Amino acid sequence: MTGKHWPVPGSCTRTLPSTGTAGSFWENRGDRWHCGVDIYAPHGSDVCVVEDGRVLDTGVMTSPDVLPYWNKTYYVLVGHGALVAKYAELHDMCVTAGDRVAGGEVIGHVGTVLNRDAITAGAPTYIRRLADHDKLSMLHFELYREPPSDSQAYLGGNWFGDRRPATLIDPSEYLEKTSRGI
Repeated sequence: MTGKHWPVPGSCTRTLPSTGTAGSFWENRGDRWHCGVDIYAPHGSDVCVVEDGRVLDTGVMTSPDVLPYWNKTYYVLVGHGALVAKYAELHDMCVTAGDRVAGGEVIGHVGTVLNRDAITAGAPTYIRRLADHDKLSMLHFELYREPPSDSQAYLGGNWFGDRRPATLIDPSEYLEKTSRGI
């Protein structure tokens, strides 16, 4: 499957975080692993589906009820043929489960996932680093071979286990193709 649209036209860059850096795929965050890639963009920037698909699910991604330094954000899970993409850390959503979506269609807007005022010295190092570099708003993008199942090892785009889930795919190559319009 080849992508056709960059998911955040108003993003700061179309270059993805390099391996091992903040927001990169399977970044080691000490006690957890990052399940997607983060595309940094101003709060409220349009988030578009990379290609035609169907909305499989929507819901809450992060909440201060879970971790105090999180703002409330949402996710949209879209089936793109043989792949499933999770567009997450959204401020809002413009679609509901069951909707058909066309490549390039706006499905929501970039959210500000981190509440700078609630980040304390006790927050994980990577959270403090993001705040120090003003990387508070982003699209978190995950890619799967099949829809992810609920798991107690998953929270807010992070995996709390030693082994990567078998259905989780590194979205970097897929998104690199969309940035070139392939």
